Amino acid sequence: MSKRIKKSQIKSQKTEILTFFQTHTDRLYTLTDLYNHLNIYDEQDKMFVKLMVEDLVDEGKLHPAGRGRFTIEAKSTGYITGKLDFVNPSFGFVRYDENEPDIYISKDDMHGALDGDTVQVVITKKQGKREKNPEGRIVEIVTRARNTVVGKIKVFKNYALVSPDVKGFHENIFVPKDKINGATSDDLVIVELITYPQLGIQASGEVKAVLGKSGDNNAEMNAIMAEFGLPVDFPQAVLDQAAAISEAIPEEEIKKRRDVRDILTFTIDPFDAKDFDDALSFRTLENGNYEVGIHIADVSHYVRPGTLLEEEALKRATSVYLVDRTIPMLPEKLSNNLCSLRPHEDKLVFSAIFEMNDKAEVLNEWFGRCIMHSDRRFTYEEAQEILDGKEDETYSPVLHTLNNMAHILRDERFKKGAFNFETDEVKFRLDEEGKPLGIYQKVRKDAHKLIEEFMLMANRRVATFVHNKGPKDQEPYTMVYRVHEPPNPSKLETFVRFANKMGFSIKSGSTQQLSQSLNRLMTEIEGKPIQNVLESLAVRTMSKARYSTQNLGHFGLAFDHYSHFTSPIRRYPDIMAHRMLQHYLDGGKSLPAAEFEQKAEHSSAMEKLAAEAERASIKYKQVEYMSLQARNVVYNGLVSGVTDFGIFVELEGMGAEGMVRLADLTDDYYEFDADNYRVVGRKSGRVIGFGEELKVKVKTTDLDRRSIDLELVSIAGKTFTKKAPKPKPRRGKIPAPKRRR
Repeated sequence: MSKRIKKSQIKSQKTEILTFFQTHTDRLYTLTDLYNHLNIYDEQDKMFVKLMVEDLVDEGKLHPAGRGRFTIEAKSTGYITGKLDFVNPSFGFVRYDENEPDIYISKDDMHGALDGDTVQVVITKKQGKREKNPEGRIVEIVTRARNTVVGKIKVFKNYALVSPDVKGFHENIFVPKDKINGATSDDLVIVELITYPQLGIQASGEVKAVLGKSGDNNAEMNAIMAEFGLPVDFPQAVLDQAAAISEAIPEEEIKKRRDVRDILTFTIDPFDAKDFDDALSFRTLENGNYEVGIHIADVSHYVRPGTLLEEEALKRATSVYLVDRTIPMLPEKLSNNLCSLRPHEDKLVFSAIFEMNDKAEVLNEWFGRCIMHSDRRFTYEEAQEILDGKEDETYSPVLHTLNNMAHILRDERFKKGAFNFETDEVKFRLDEEGKPLGIYQKVRKDAHKLIEEFMLMANRRVATFVHNKGPKDQEPYTMVYRVHEPPNPSKLETFVRFANKMGFSIKSGSTQQLSQSLNRLMTEIEGKPIQNVLESLAVRTMSKARYSTQNLGHFGLAFDHYSHFTSPIRRYPDIMAHRMLQHYLDGGKSLPAAEFEQKAEHSSAMEKLAAEAERASIKYKQVEYMSLQARNVVYNGLVSGVTDFGIFVELEGMGAEGMVRLADLTDDYYEFDADNYRVVGRKSGRVIGFGEELKVKVKTTDLDRRSIDLELVSIAGKTFTKKAPKPKPRRGKIPAPKRRR
């Protein structure tokens, strides 16, 4: 850049900077975000932009927002932009900065906003000593989160009402007679909003799709997908494009690739899996070392930029795993056939091949495209049988060697500060119609962990390779990383304080201390009733992992460089990683970050929606299962949360959570002690606190709300007896007692 800068250049640069902050109001942005958006990588250019930002701050057109972030809005105006969390019919909170308290909004000050809307708020009452949150009023809706709502319809003579299943939509939607479009009472429908709710005015809409009857499994699962705005069916044009791809592998394509078909190769997956993303190959080299190949479906060979398949894959960004089905990111022709590493078939793969010794040290590595042939498909259970001692002439020595190496890799991660969170997965036994026959928690064993460790190694080595690929004196080459930032200090402080009250000591002075303390905590609670609850709280304390072109490291795994490379059938960021890696292997220069950052942000958002849909399907099936059980069954439970209106209880062995309402505890008046995570009986002094073991019965279930109300039976072995209600006084004249004869 020339030392002499024209005034027109300065004006143009400032305008571009202001435009960025005016059009990006969903969160607060840093200088690094600005550099990425403007495609600026040269240090001199960065300095110029930084000076322009400082000028704009001096001119009052930009405003520092703490921690190196900036905003277009002046704090002095009292206007804040954030997202509305409409928690119940009476109030909500606007969340805008994880380091600032959320803004309380009463229902009368919503301005017609719905859950998830990006809104502008004016503060009406500042945070005080007693009030944990400032209060505000929504003055403008910047962007709507949705224009469709899923719910159950009730049809009347001249109109219909739809009761929304959507979180944060607390009022029925009015549907005119001519907009019902064939729906009948108790159908689950998708309604497009015509008008949004206002104070005292009901929302109105038109039925756009009928999903089926409420309670029907297919209708309920499709309703969950629609609730989170996730697509189910593929457009016909996309299916046609997939169908047109030849299943034959051309000889000229094979010649371009490393041929590993003669090396022992196998997959290990769940028993009901249909898409096999990854395979392992293994052989002993002449020098006594091992060659371990991690072979990943070469989806990017079939899904090319500029095609309908590419557009659809990016739009979905992830597969969605509901209780009884998978909604794939790619059409079945690709996900279950062409790209799936099925046994006894030649397949195109992108591979990471390592020479390793018996100490699991990587001595050499190679990345590139291969053709492979899987010799066997293992389920996790079949592989675990061999690890538990079942003899197999071919695979016993291979699996035991790989398992020993996996243990070493795992131990090294924990020594470096990785967290050891072992949450069990909730699974269901379903009949042919999807009705739940049983609930169980799937325990992860060595077979699962073996695969996990080698996939983690491949992801880490690929990210490190790209990061170190470019010239030493320049910015690292652009890559899409899987990043996990350190926990928010205030959330961490809350969890540490909570754990201390539960009798556990956690030191959070440094990353190393924190990880060691958390791992020690996980060891202490292993096998205890409180394990699941405390693990869940610890996970919620952590920051959420996401995708980014900024290499921020992975706090939970204790990796400096980490990417997602190993699941391109079900994750779009892995397809991006494959393309970027091949570009650099071919000698390409650093790719522009802005385009990939945008796709990374979209993928993170879609991943979040998919996870919420999965949780909703699990919750629905848990409630459905409990609704089918006899009401006199007594369950063991653990207090998993305490509020001012009830006690949340997790049912042992099922992961299902219900509530004992304080209003139903008639033996005493219980007061909420927020500081100590408990309720206390005013007269008796009886304490019911977090982690307390108790026994409960199911009182009621509500499938529409996916909720379970519980009745308390006993606490810590002591039977809970309800106090007999006082007889109500009779109204009017009391008749004289009859005389005895």
